[in-house]
Amino acid sequence: MRKKWRILVGVLVVAILVVALVLLSGGKQSYHDKYAGRDLTTDVTGIGRNDTYDLYLRQHEGVAPGEAAIAVNVVAFEGDGTLQQDAAGNPEVYTADGAVTSWKVNVPADGMYTVQVEYLTVQSRGVDIERELRINDALPFAGADTMRFSRLWVDGGEVRKDNQGNEIRPTQVEKFEYQTAFCRDDMGYETEPYQFYFAKGENKLTLKAINEPMIIRSIQLVPVASRQSYESYLAAQPEVSMSDTAKKWSTTIQGEHAVTRSSPSLYARYDHASPATEPYDVYHTILNYIGGDPWNTPGQWIEWEFEVPEDGYYNVSIKARQTYQRGGLSCRSVYIDGEIPFDEMASVAFAYNTKWQMHTLSDAQGTPYRFYLTAGKHAIRLEVTLGKMGGILKEMESSIYRLNQIYRKVLVLTGVNPDRFRDYNLAKVYPEVIEAMELESMRLYKLVDDTVDMTGQKNDRVAVAQTLAVQLEQFVARNERITQSFTNFKDNITSLGTAMQNMAESKLDIDAIIVSGEQAKVKPVSNNFFASLVHEVRACVASYFVDYNALGDVYDEKAEDVIEVWLVTGRDQSTVLKTMIDDTFTSQYGVKVNVQLVAPDAILSAVMAGIGPDVVLSVDGWFAVNYAMRNAVEDLTQFPDFDEVVKPFYASALEPLTYDNSKTKGVYGLPETQLFSVLFYRTDILADLGLEVPETWDDIIAMLPTIQGNNMSVGVPYPDILNPDMSGFNSMIYQNGGAIYNEEKTRTVIDSEAGVKAFEFYTSLYNDYGLPTVFDFVSRFRSGEMPIGVGQYSLYNTLAVSAPEIRGLWDFTLYPGTKQADGTVDHTVHANGLCCMMIATDDEQVKQNAWTFMKWWVSADAQARFGREMESVLGSSARYATANTEALDQLAWSADQLAVLKAQQKDTRGFPEIAGGYSTTRHMTNAIRKVINDKDDPRETLLTYTHTINEEINIKRKEFGLPLYGEEDKK
Repeated sequence: MRKKWRILVGVLVVAILVVALVLLSGGKQSYHDKYAGRDLTTDVTGIGRNDTYDLYLRQHEGVAPGEAAIAVNVVAFEGDGTLQQDAAGNPEVYTADGAVTSWKVNVPADGMYTVQVEYLTVQSRGVDIERELRINDALPFAGADTMRFSRLWVDGGEVRKDNQGNEIRPTQVEKFEYQTAFCRDDMGYETEPYQFYFAKGENKLTLKAINEPMIIRSIQLVPVASRQSYESYLAAQPEVSMSDTAKKWSTTIQGEHAVTRSSPSLYARYDHASPATEPYDVYHTILNYIGGDPWNTPGQWIEWEFEVPEDGYYNVSIKARQTYQRGGLSCRSVYIDGEIPFDEMASVAFAYNTKWQMHTLSDAQGTPYRFYLTAGKHAIRLEVTLGKMGGILKEMESSIYRLNQIYRKVLVLTGVNPDRFRDYNLAKVYPEVIEAMELESMRLYKLVDDTVDMTGQKNDRVAVAQTLAVQLEQFVARNERITQSFTNFKDNITSLGTAMQNMAESKLDIDAIIVSGEQAKVKPVSNNFFASLVHEVRACVASYFVDYNALGDVYDEKAEDVIEVWLVTGRDQSTVLKTMIDDTFTSQYGVKVNVQLVAPDAILSAVMAGIGPDVVLSVDGWFAVNYAMRNAVEDLTQFPDFDEVVKPFYASALEPLTYDNSKTKGVYGLPETQLFSVLFYRTDILADLGLEVPETWDDIIAMLPTIQGNNMSVGVPYPDILNPDMSGFNSMIYQNGGAIYNEEKTRTVIDSEAGVKAFEFYTSLYNDYGLPTVFDFVSRFRSGEMPIGVGQYSLYNTLAVSAPEIRGLWDFTLYPGTKQADGTVDHTVHANGLCCMMIATDDEQVKQNAWTFMKWWVSADAQARFGREMESVLGSSARYATANTEALDQLAWSADQLAVLKAQQKDTRGFPEIAGGYSTTRHMTNAIRKVINDKDDPRETLLTYTHTINEEINIKRKEFGLPLYGEEDKK
């Protein structure tokens, strides 16, 4: 009996293990039967894009590759450009930002070619070069208008140590030398260079400079060719006899010792998390690896140099860690001396693992690849590639675009909230939509299969695609479910977009690269439990002695020429700032700076206790005046060069920092950032609806019947509870000639006729014209449900990163304006931002040193460098919104985008800060909600709340001993 129970228990255990393994592996269920035998490349009429690269290739299917490379005579250009010579006397063409340059090229026969450009970057803003390519004045496909060419970046000096023993990375500086690159997909979905069709005879090749100037020395049309296999590569190499010493030789290249990279963000980094990282130090910051979060964009590369002792065959091993994408792969292309040696090196995959792993480049059987190298110096480059995932992501992006089209078509008929009990007869009204749903369901099932085949498991990201596939399948089977689950359908599309963004991540850490002879033994990484335990104990002990909030060189507060600077943003910002201070400011001005990272609510108590800093950075603009009312900050107009320092700023950036106490009028902070709104619009949807881009609010009102008639909407910020955004209402006051406060800043004047007019119009947008008060603009803009909306211009970067499926189908322009009596349009818009301020002190030396630092910090050079470095660390979605107009010119905006931003920045107004000013935003928010929610009379409501605001202002002015409204006249 006991034996039977043991057998039964054993069977149960085995069964449980099998089930667990199946669950952990995500299952290997295949959906092949769902789409077998169906042509998934054909779109339903009216659904899908007609300008894709895949469609372009299908249109030229059967066209043979060109027979030989064709050199373009770059000297014989037409259009914009300057002919010049390089140092050796070779001709080259300088193309400025915005230049449109064309060349004529004769092709002997119809053929498919790649386009190779030899170029040189020039001193400019330090961002990637962007070009649009046209053939015979036509854009061949979407993507040919956003091709990027990278720069070369190197360490600007040696690694140094601060006075705490921590290593400080050198600043990245640009290296100027010629590079050769193919025109390729900037998103990385296409892992090989773009193929272009050139007809027999004369063709016109045009390059338009979208961003940044560059010098072109040569352009070649290179026939499309496949890369050689490993077997072909080996067969082409010579037979050599290596010495025993060379066969057992090896060299270790530390990851942090890279010599060149394509982005300034790919610098050496430090890791305290693993005892296996070399070199290792738990007490100090040691630069010991490279890569990380910034090494994520296809086309980014890092290059190392090494030497081998003899001609012969060597193995390559990479000590790497991929902790970023569970259930996913991070891929790299391996270049030796500038070329991918064979096809297997085009995409080397690194699977998820929280620990360092030694990856010897090997075939499927684990046999190391043999790389032939001649004696001497060589270079190895690792470049981000999506590999096979590129094709999957391309299909996913196209699917999201088509799903949003399907959603909009149904939206036109049913609205955002369809009646669940109404039969919309969708199969008869929109038969093409039902057909498109069926086809898209099959595509999504195949996408799930392809992803699982590649990664070996089904992760939570691709599960979203499966959910949508099932949902579409149900919609086709039972049309009434479309209206029942319409909102859920839209949410699933949004989730798929987020999943695609996450799946596109290709981050990787590199600790070391080992090049070794074929008989050398490469030690595996030691990740044993006891080493980890010792590491955790040491890290715990270190936490009691190491001040992780003190950054860079730390000085004695009582020493001469030392100032304390507090920053409230984040560690990345503070690290970049301290590096800039140590390598530039202190060496240039001799003023030592301690930087401390603090929480915003810690400042006031510290200042009141007399233990605060000398300078506070990156606080909201209202801080300056609120501290000034309490005599806690310095009036910066006391410095004789104040007017010169603030020249790069518009008056609107200084307005919130200005305080008038009736005796003196001063400025109590310097602006760092300035954010303002612009108008975003979908070019494709406006074209479909036959609408022009609006210039005024009247234009938007005139468009609403067409937009709302298609069950779409327009987005205008509404002051909700969590985000009382008053920018829309404030802007309308300014555009109607009104103001928030009177000239003396003793009372609000929003009850003026201009204020009443603005209030009535603003509330009518929601009450009379039905604009939504609660919405996710980014999500609705992506889906097309909200083809027009106003928002802070920083949204551009969010959309550019999070919505790749609509790239090239949207843009932004000036904020909607109000037509004036003389026929002009007033585009004035509300602006706000961060500032820095000097804490009040009687020490004249500290005051002068603090002023010197603040002047440097808000200067064009410092702001531009800080902006570029922050973008390189956090990505383009974190592009810095500098208030310095000279620094704005140096950030990564294209010429067209910069023109819009500069024009709008000129028409900005800051929100004045006064005693009791908090009540203005609070009560105006309440007034707007009351009119919209309770439908109260706008004029009466405004007058009532204005009275309440002025009462609160009087109370606060009495508290601070300031004259009340009307008392100035009595005096």
